[in-house]
Order: sequence, then structure tokens, then C-alpha cells
Amino acid sequence: MEKFGKSQPVKRVEDLRFLTGHGRYVDDIAPQNALRAFVFRAPVAHAEITELDVSDARGAPGVHAVLTVEDLEAAGMNLNMYAATVKNRDGSPGANPDRPLLAKRKMRFVGEPVAFIVADTLDQARDAAELIVLEYEDLPAKMDLAIGGAPMHDDVPDNRGFDWGMGDEAATDAAFKAAARTVSLEVGDNRILVSSLEPRGCYAEWDGERVHVSLGGQGVWAHKDAIATALGLDKENVRVTNPDVGGGFGMKGFPYPEYSLAAHAARVTGHPVRWMSDRTEAMLTDNAGRDLTSLAELAFDDTNKITAYRVHTRCNLGAYNSHFGQFIQSQLFSRVLMGVYDVQNTYLRVEGFYTNTTYVDAYRGAGRPEAIYVLERLMDRAARELGVDPTELRRRNFIKADQFPYKTSTGETYDVGDFDKLLSRTLQEADFAGFEHRKQSDANKGLLRGVGLCYYIESILGDPSEGAKVTFNEDGTVTIYVGTQSTGQGHETVFATFLSDQTGIPADKITVVQGDSDLIAQGGGTGGSRSVTVQNNATLATVSQMTESFSAFLADEMDVPASEISFDDERFRADGSNLTPTMLEVAEMARAKGRDDLMVHEARVTLPARSFPNGCHVSEVVVDPDTGVVTVERYTVVDDFGNLINPMLAEGQVHGGVAQGIGQALTEHVVFDEDGQLLTASFMDYALPRADDVPTISFTSEPVPSTANIMGMKGCGEAGTVGALAAVANAVQDALWERGVRQADMPFTPHKVWELLNSEVLAAE
Repeated sequence: MEKFGKSQPVKRVEDLRFLTGHGRYVDDIAPQNALRAFVFRAPVAHAEITELDVSDARGAPGVHAVLTVEDLEAAGMNLNMYAATVKNRDGSPGANPDRPLLAKRKMRFVGEPVAFIVADTLDQARDAAELIVLEYEDLPAKMDLAIGGAPMHDDVPDNRGFDWGMGDEAATDAAFKAAARTVSLEVGDNRILVSSLEPRGCYAEWDGERVHVSLGGQGVWAHKDAIATALGLDKENVRVTNPDVGGGFGMKGFPYPEYSLAAHAARVTGHPVRWMSDRTEAMLTDNAGRDLTSLAELAFDDTNKITAYRVHTRCNLGAYNSHFGQFIQSQLFSRVLMGVYDVQNTYLRVEGFYTNTTYVDAYRGAGRPEAIYVLERLMDRAARELGVDPTELRRRNFIKADQFPYKTSTGETYDVGDFDKLLSRTLQEADFAGFEHRKQSDANKGLLRGVGLCYYIESILGDPSEGAKVTFNEDGTVTIYVGTQSTGQGHETVFATFLSDQTGIPADKITVVQGDSDLIAQGGGTGGSRSVTVQNNATLATVSQMTESFSAFLADEMDVPASEISFDDERFRADGSNLTPTMLEVAEMARAKGRDDLMVHEARVTLPARSFPNGCHVSEVVVDPDTGVVTVERYTVVDDFGNLINPMLAEGQVHGGVAQGIGQALTEHVVFDEDGQLLTASFMDYALPRADDVPTISFTSEPVPSTANIMGMKGCGEAGTVGALAAVANAVQDALWERGVRQADMPFTPHKVWELLNSEVLAAE
């Protein structure tokens, strides 16, 4: 990768400030004189509001404002937050109920914002909340993924948000009827919380004409649009900034009520207003992930070749349509519906249901983990029922290397791939041949060992367009403005290093600027593994423009035509001239000649196609049948991310993703009671993966460069999680199979696994 990156494991420059406590997060930089905000939230999951009296709260010490939905309406605000919809299978529009900034007439989930209190101190705001009189009539909580129940919205009497489908239903049904064998499996995908290192928060400032909102997000433009719409302001009068952000995972990409409420509160009070979520508040109100159940079916011919695939998924939307949830749970699911297998008869049906819970947006992979988890669990079951080796069943059905570019039945075109090569490399790295020996050794100790395989593929998502701007500063440094937003991935290192590789400008002289809607006019933010690929594509276009402009300038300086000047990623050169200036030297020469126009260069470009990262995960687990404890003992990953910019950061992304996948597989699970009260509302009850839950993770890069972008890259953000869920789950199922357990679903907590192993004993009792 000589031209497009030196693929060196450069250490992250931002880690020094993060590890020494010098990160600048929202709560670090909020104005010291800012008022503090507290959100009074719904105490029940479903109820009709009969009285909301905030008069005593408004008169409490230190209180500057208590905002209710009536106050927002009186101020002429747009109450309804933007939400995504999809069409039903019959072409009719899916449901699109209003989603107010503050509860209006009804409360629809525990934690829904009801009033926004602003006071001198947080304690005063909390005390004022205790004085609010809220009367309500309870309504039945709707908690199941099924038609019916007490209507949550007047215009959605059956509580079904959409019934969407894609594929050739008739051809798929015909293939199933003609199949030699069929295999089916109902797969549950448990609801999980984001649990980002830094909870959501913001502060807002109003100067009489413009509002500035600083928040922890994954980009500024969606938030800017939402705040401008809510407050009825021209977009030019809204500035949004993202400082350091402690984890995003997709959850922080979406607008939330608190940001617009803080902005309006600053406008009403004339003071800066800051709000910060606490951990339980985050668990109640952050967009959650997963929470769906799928009935998946495969049809085979008599040679064990897949002839058709059919999936019916029921997913939880929460109380309202979220900003991207319906789209993610349906159409994004379909991008990798068939995984890496050569099958043309497919049909996907997705039904979305409203429940009295907070919003659900797929995150930690935005639709890809759900699709791959279902398919790879089903492939594992098929191998068992067909009596074939799971690796050979996959090899038989892989899209072959000579079939690329390959158009899938869902309309996606995979540009390149060599799945058989990656599988072989993974089995070698995992010492797959030695598994039986390790299994027998554990059996001698009374333990159960299982092995699980997952071959995943994902698609980079989000806006394929991005821009970059490079400025040469008077002090000899360079600034690059980017349209993405780091939430911990190491963008400052990656983007500075990449620009350095292409221009010869020392990386320590390059500053990366992100997350400011005043400084960066347009951007796609971060999400869907898009950042490095789309941003560096824009950087390449900007460097090309710089090179062309500087060459034109140097034509007079070097006394040669611009067409004869070349740039070798370090210096400009031309036959017949002894001048060989660097980029920085050319900028200095241009500045001395008054050419300020050459101090700024920018370009915006669009990727011609998506790339498709893929890879293979092998997990080995050990189960203690006496306690039900599951231990992930070995974990091996071989990934095809195409050409890597920084292998060390790519490996770190994979490690983090695998850890998250192990967390969902073993410990993480959101639990509500029948009344919609969240029972896992603290880390006492919601179990994140601990250090001893995660083994050493072997990572190997086996690149097949993409043809969808000039850099040959494929993205890697969510890849670890996409493969980890099924790899661990299949390993647990393998360990339990010989004990007669035929259905094992996440999370594999000790209690659940013990019950599965002792189901006959429990039934007898």
C-alpha cells in the first residue's frame, strides 16, 4: 500500500491526554456560571396525565424555569421530533405517531421527559422536582412483540409500526416446497444497553440571536438540524459542537429531547444551561439495541447446497419511531441478509411493534450483527441436522472467489472476497485440529468444551460523501477539517498520519479539527464503519487539488511547465530544475508572494460504491455443568478489512467489538417487569463484561483489497461484534448439545445455563 498509506502501527497521539485525565468532555468545558438542568421523568410506563402542576416547583429556591409541554407550545416550538418510517409490504405507509419533546397528554415509557427544570444548582433542581404534582390514570403496559394490547398511539390501534418485506416471496416458497431438506430455528437477540463511558450531556448558550449547543455526539449536523427545527431558528443561527466524546456506538448519533430543551431553556433564562445524564437516567432513556426475535429457515438440495433462505423477524421499536430504528431493523438488516453464501431465493419479513419502553435503535453494528447472528446460528443448526461438518457446509455454499463482483438477492453487489481462503487461515490460527484433544482433556475434569464458528460480512453504511479542508497556517503548521467525529477510535492519529503519508508534512505539525458546525459546513458524522474510508477518500481528493494548485504556482518558480512537475508524496520535482520543495516549503513560498488563496484547499467527493468487510471468528468455551458458568477460553479472528491504514488501531477496534459481543452473549440483558419498570437500571443489575470474561484475542489480517474505493479499504468499526455473537453462542450450543440441550439463547448466564442442563430435574420437581 505504498501510495495510499504506509500501514504502520502508529500509537495514538490522543491517548496521552486521555490517559492522564486531560480529556475535554462536555462536563469538563461547560461554563462555570451555567445553570443546571434536571429532567422530571415519567414514573410509569403507560398512563394518561390528568394533572401536572409545577407552580410550587417554579417558586422553589434557585429555580429559574420549569418547562412543560404547554410552555413549549406557547413559545411556538415544534414539539414533534423527526422519526424514520418504512412502507408496509402492501406499499402503504408505516405508522408515524408524533414523538413530543415533553410528554403530551400521555406517558409512554418509564423515563419519558415530562418537565425540564433549570436552577442555580443541580440539588436545587432536584429538590424542585419533588414539588411537582403529577396525577395520572394508569393504562395497561404493552410489553410483547405482537399485535394488540392497549393502544399506545391513537393513530396506531394495533401497536404495529410496520410490516415490511423484501425479496421474491413466491420463488422462495417454491424453493422450500421443492427442497430435499429444510432446517428452521427461532433465534432470540436480547435487548442491550449502550453503557458508553461518558453518559449523554450538553450545555447551551444563547447570545440573543444564535444558540450554541455543545454535546457528546457522533457528528454535529443531525443535531443542528433537529435543534433548529425545534426552536424555529434558521440553521445559520444554530451552532453545534462535539468536544471529546467518551464512546458513541451509534447511540450518540441521534437527536434527543434534552438538547433542544437545554437550548430553549438558555433562550428563556438568558443564561448558559448545562445538563448531564446520570447512569440510571441513561439506562432509562438512551436508545437501546437489538431486542428482536427471528424465525429463520433454510432449504437445501440433496447435495447440501442452500436453495432458499426465509426470515420472519419481530422487532421492538420502543414507544415511538426513532430516528433510524425502523430503517436499520429492516433495510440495513437486508444488506447482509445472505451473508457470504451463494443463494438467490430469499425473502425477509420484518414486523416492528411499539412497546412501553424507550426507543430502540440497533447499535454496535446497526443491523449487521442481527442479520449475521440469525444466519450463522441457523447454519450451525443446519450442520447438526444434516450431519455434516460445519466448516464444510459453509465452504460448499460460499460465494466463490471467481464469482465476484457478486450481486446478492437483496440487490447489494459485493465487489471482492475470498471467503474460503480466510476460513482456512482461521482454522489454522485457531488450531482447530487440536480442539478434540482440548475437549477430551476438559471432559476428564468434568467440564464441557464447545467450539463455535461464525463467518460474517458487513457493509459500510451512512453517507458515502464526505469533505476535507486543509489550511496552511502562518506558524508552519497545518490543520485538516474533517466531517466525521471520533468517539474514541483514534481519528486524530489516523487522519493526521494519512495526510502526512500523502504529503510528506510531518504528522506532529498536523492538527485535526472535527465537530464544529461553524467551522465545517457539511459532514456525515461517524457511524456504520464509514469514517476512515470516506474521510480519507476526501483527503485524497483534497491532496490532489493541493498538488495541482501548488504545481501551477511552482511553474514560474521552477521555470518549467506545470505538467512537467511531479510530486512524490514528499517533494515536488522537475527535470531541469534544482528546486525540490516540500509541501510546507511551497506554502511558505506562496505566502511570501501574497498568494493567500493557496493557503486553503478543500474537496468533497462521493465513494462510487460500498465496501464489504468480512472475516471469520472461532470461539472456544468451557462450561462448568455444576455451576453453569461459561468461560470463553480461546478466541481467534481473521479479518479482511482490505488495505489497513494503521493495523494496531484496527486490531484494537476488533478487540473492543469482540468484548462487546462476549458481553451480550454471556452477561448483558435488559429486563423489564410486566408493568414496564426497568429492573436492570444500574450496574448492580446490568452486567457489563469484566476483564476475566474476555480472553486473549488473536487477530490476523488477510486482506483482499476492495475495488470500491481507490484506497482498497473496507472499514472495520463494528466487525468484532458482528462476528462475536454467533461465534460464542454456537460454541455454547456445541458444549451443551451432548447433554441434550437443543435450544440455547443469549445471554448465557450461569443461572440460565444451569437450568438448561438441569431441565429434566427441574421438570420432575
